[in-house]
Amino acid sequence: MSSDIPEDSAAPARRVETARIEQEMEQSYIDYAMSVIAGRALPDARDGLKPVHRRILYAMHEAGVTSRASHRKSSSVVGETMGDFHPHGDSAIYDALARMAQGFSMRAPLVDGQGNFGSVDGDPPAAMRYTEARMSPIAEELLADIGKDTVDFSTNYDGRKQEPDVLPAAFPNLLVNGSSGIAVGMSTNVPPHNLGEVIDATIHLIENPDCTVEDLMEHVVAPDFPTGANIVGRNAIYKAYKTGRGRLRVRAEMEADEDRIVVTELPYQANKARLIERIADDVNEGKLDGVRDLRDESDRDGIRIVIELKRGANPDVVKNQLLESHLETTFGVINLALVDGQPRVLDLKETLEVYLDHRREVVRRRSEYDLAEAEDRAHILDGRLTALENADEVVELIQDAADRDAAKAALKAAFDFSDDQVDHIVAMQLGSLTSMETAAIEEEYAEVQARIDRLEEILDNESELLGVIEDELREIKADYADERRTRIIEDDGEVTDEDLIPQEDTLVVVSEDDYIKRMSLSAFDPQHRGGKGIIGADLKEGDRVSSVFLANTHDYLLCFTNRGQVYKLKTYQVPEMGRTARGKSAVNLLDLDDGEEIEAVVDCESLEDDAERYLTMATRDGRVKRTAVDEFGNILSTGIRAIRLAEGDALVDVELTDGDHDLIVATGGGMSIRFDENEVRPMGRDARGVGGIKLEGSDHVVGLAAVDPTDHDWVLSVTDNGYGKRSPVDAYRQQSRYGKGLIDIKTNERNGPACAIDAVGPGDDLVVMSEDGQIIRTPVEDVSTVGRNTMGVIVMDLDAGDAVASVAVIPAERTGEGELDDA
Repeated sequence: MSSDIPEDSAAPARRVETARIEQEMEQSYIDYAMSVIAGRALPDARDGLKPVHRRILYAMHEAGVTSRASHRKSSSVVGETMGDFHPHGDSAIYDALARMAQGFSMRAPLVDGQGNFGSVDGDPPAAMRYTEARMSPIAEELLADIGKDTVDFSTNYDGRKQEPDVLPAAFPNLLVNGSSGIAVGMSTNVPPHNLGEVIDATIHLIENPDCTVEDLMEHVVAPDFPTGANIVGRNAIYKAYKTGRGRLRVRAEMEADEDRIVVTELPYQANKARLIERIADDVNEGKLDGVRDLRDESDRDGIRIVIELKRGANPDVVKNQLLESHLETTFGVINLALVDGQPRVLDLKETLEVYLDHRREVVRRRSEYDLAEAEDRAHILDGRLTALENADEVVELIQDAADRDAAKAALKAAFDFSDDQVDHIVAMQLGSLTSMETAAIEEEYAEVQARIDRLEEILDNESELLGVIEDELREIKADYADERRTRIIEDDGEVTDEDLIPQEDTLVVVSEDDYIKRMSLSAFDPQHRGGKGIIGADLKEGDRVSSVFLANTHDYLLCFTNRGQVYKLKTYQVPEMGRTARGKSAVNLLDLDDGEEIEAVVDCESLEDDAERYLTMATRDGRVKRTAVDEFGNILSTGIRAIRLAEGDALVDVELTDGDHDLIVATGGGMSIRFDENEVRPMGRDARGVGGIKLEGSDHVVGLAAVDPTDHDWVLSVTDNGYGKRSPVDAYRQQSRYGKGLIDIKTNERNGPACAIDAVGPGDDLVVMSEDGQIIRTPVEDVSTVGRNTMGVIVMDLDAGDAVASVAVIPAERTGEGELDDA
């Protein structure tokens, strides 16, 4: 029977293949997963768009629905997108279109919509037949130059059309507008950011390719949500930017008084209607005490939720309960995007590097396209100019020719024209032979040649190409950037440790091995000068005291290191210990790197919104620098750059000034120079500073004094061997900075080199601490007043091998009423 079966009927059976079901299922699942990952759920790191968003914008571009055109029915845009590029159903396309039009979802909306596109109450958009849309102006920046072969294209799903694999993207859209999506086995959640900050960071990366994430965070300080609100704490922001993953606490903005609490901004993606409903449920169930009434007064101008309080209710307690249950959310950052078609979690720098690589390729390809066009035009103009220079002969050749083809052949033979050139020459009108037309062609030819030269320069020089990118980014920033909406607040909760710490003056001691502690000022009674003092620190073997200074428990301590970094902590965070205690290692309080040591510490009451005060720094090699205090308001736990130091130089002293001080820079060799602080212009944190004093030989700077003639009568100088003196401020005449200066104190073998200088007034106390940990407090007026060129008197009686480590001044208003101790 089998022999009777036609051979053709057995052919399908011969194509059947045997496969193991588990292998087939595994491969099919992988194919499906990659299709979802690359084709639907994850954005491309280059333009920050998923395929559906890219296709919507390209369909609007192709249809001419730009920001300058009239609005088009959303159903029309959805239909063209679905029919030509995205065959996945109209509801998914419309949802994506609506989100791009929502000002509460996108930091820079890419669609300009008319009609109801949803609300923060969770209301869905109106049906697509009732809404209208067109591209927003900034969306056109994503598509700019797409017709100049700047990106690759692929065929659409049915092979009829071409669609871009990625958009040219003139700004880093992934960071600006963020993205969210769930793929198979992975998800992405990129927060939106401020356009101006992102562009500043991108430009910084262009100019400093070796910069760190920390450097970029000086520009991109945190996500910037379209709904504003507050991000609580900075450490989570740092982790998210450093690793690509993190959990940000986002807290509502509210105002509270005795009668009510008014919420004016909600966390990103919070559903306002549902939130109010949940608060009301908690009030009704007795979970939230003290609330009398709750109403929503929000309108087109913004959020306004009013929570009326019962008489006698504690607003702080109610506010704390609201934060715990309703008004604080967590935003989980997952900076996952497609890089070369593969999903990758990117840190802040990697995100911008991928964008810059893309933008570099776009500008290169655009320049090649423009260059080819310019060369083609120059070629045509060159032929026309040759024809004009030989107009009589050209006209005669054309007149003598039998037809147009013969005329072209005669011209090519006579002048070696190309086919394109003779086509244009034969088509020239007689009017173009006028001198005015000739001048216009010559002018255009010169312009085209200049453009060719510029384009060749861009293509041949990487720095020129990057300069073009930078200029275009600056233009976009100027056109579209706005103010930051989301604020960063400290993670201080409702009741902080600071609330429980009494405000008092303390002495903070730092050793060379970076052990640090604080001691109550009351533990040190004033003594007459010349004594040995008492033990102030029991140091470990080989360690020495490096500095002692006065600070209030609620002040900020700015710790400057030998690498030019600055770290911040509150004084109360330094452990309080007894006089004989060693202290706590600073690495337990500050995130110091290996080999990084504290060189100088300054206390400051506040760091924010203070452009009128300056941190004035002096380095060992004689450089001086002033930087506004408010530039140090965003100090990360890992520190930030405070000064750029030359190799071998080190920071030796920092003073707080206000623009009205004179500066006195002192050296170990006993020299000093006084000049107006305004001779040192305010600089950024990354600057090196300017010359303050000219040093001779091996001399070096040991200290900096900020003198206010209305508060300070004398300049106090102290030497290594415990000698010191007061000299009238007027004895230090004002000079121009960067001179050799004048003698400050006579140094010799007896009193040793100078080690400290400070400005003092009547009633001040002096605290001197030795390297071995001895400490003495004595009234400044116990130290003799003498001229500049003298050795001074004994301030502290030091043991053999010991030396003065540091000097601190306690101002008269903080010295108290202690009696002198003759011990």
